Amino acid sequence: MWAPARLLAPAEDLPFGLACAALHVLSDDICDTGSAPERRRRFEAWCGELRSAVETGSSRHPVVRAYLHTSGVRGLSHRWLHSYLDGALADVDFAGFADEAAYQRYVETLTWPGMMLTVGLTPRLVSEDVFASSWRWVADTVQRTDILMDLSRDMREGRLYLPVSDLEHFGVRPSDLAAGRDTPGVRSLIAASAQRGLTSLGSARRVVDEVAPSYRPVTRFVLDLCQHRLQMVLAAGAAVTRRPVRDEPLTCLRLLARARRAR
Repeated sequence: MWAPARLLAPAEDLPFGLACAALHVLSDDICDTGSAPERRRRFEAWCGELRSAVETGSSRHPVVRAYLHTSGVRGLSHRWLHSYLDGALADVDFAGFADEAAYQRYVETLTWPGMMLTVGLTPRLVSEDVFASSWRWVADTVQRTDILMDLSRDMREGRLYLPVSDLEHFGVRPSDLAAGRDTPGVRSLIAASAQRGLTSLGSARRVVDEVAPSYRPVTRFVLDLCQHRLQMVLAAGAAVTRRPVRDEPLTCLRLLARARRAR
């Protein structure tokens, strides 16, 4: 998302956003690389380093220093960093979602705080609590979209991010998804999951009116891109179990151009 931010967001704020995004990406990479015991050991050490840096206000790591500078200059609360670290540490032992409630806890403790690490910098026209609750809907939308776009790759790696209760509801087994089977149950599961994403997107769109006008183009682009991706999933149906969904470049360019015109 760096290119859209570079084109659509206020230039003077980009270094601050990049500093927070870099910390998020780096932390995700540390959490996701290696075996579970290795990830836990490495991420626990990383959490300790970050919490110490926040407490002392200093760090040897350039990415952490950039984050500390940004949080000091822009008054960013460390609340989201601590919440994200707690959620990411729990995710090291990820074993799937039993039901929708388990999925929502994942969004609440990991996806949402990780997103707020960056968008918490965005100038807003509403209270912090109202703003954060709107981005909670965005986090849900983005997470559902990512799960569906990467379903085939995740299944090949032995990770199922769709709630097991949803599979059971449509009579689908994990092996059906892993094998890329095109069955009525699989098609219904994918369609229902994409529709949930579109429903969340409808609630998330309120955030466009809550950000400062200069940030509305990039915010609207993010939401429009999610809609485009969910519509591609709906069109692909069971094929998403066999290959990842990829953006259509021309459509993305049209969305960018429309956002720039709106700016």
